[in-house]
Amino acid sequence: MSDVQAKKEIIDVRGIMNKIPHRYPLLLVDRILECEKGKSAVGLKNVTFNEPYFQGHFPGAPVMPGVLIVEAMAQTSGVLVVHTMGVEGEGKLVYFMTIDNAKFRRPVTPGDSLHIHVEVVKSRGPVWKFKGEAKVDGVLCAEAEFSAMIMEPETV
Repeated sequence: MSDVQAKKEIIDVRGIMNKIPHRYPLLLVDRILECEKGKSAVGLKNVTFNEPYFQGHFPGAPVMPGVLIVEAMAQTSGVLVVHTMGVEGEGKLVYFMTIDNAKFRRPVTPGDSLHIHVEVVKSRGPVWKFKGEAKVDGVLCAEAEFSAMIMEPETV
């Protein structure tokens, strides 16, 4: 096994819930398929018709809201940050600071497996900047650049 393979880790939903506070119905990552500390992660969201937002977005033509795709990118990034920080990251929260250059290329619908690719652009102290892409069957559905700040929960 190469060093690169050894660094990429899989995190199941229990591990995700240990790293970020999101829960149903707003937990939008089912699994981290790859996680390379301090560098990148690939999350998976299996989109099902049972998602509560499909009742109204849109009846008869269900489409996953773009803001939730960006939120899935943020959650994948949050898991990456907390996983990278290790013990130091336990109990910390990751808050959005900016969302830039968000583009939505194709609809995400029930039955899709959304692969969320996030990459660290830079980190300085508690501020991290990312580039994210969401794909279904290798086809780009959405992309964005965003930044987040790591904080203690009681400072909010």
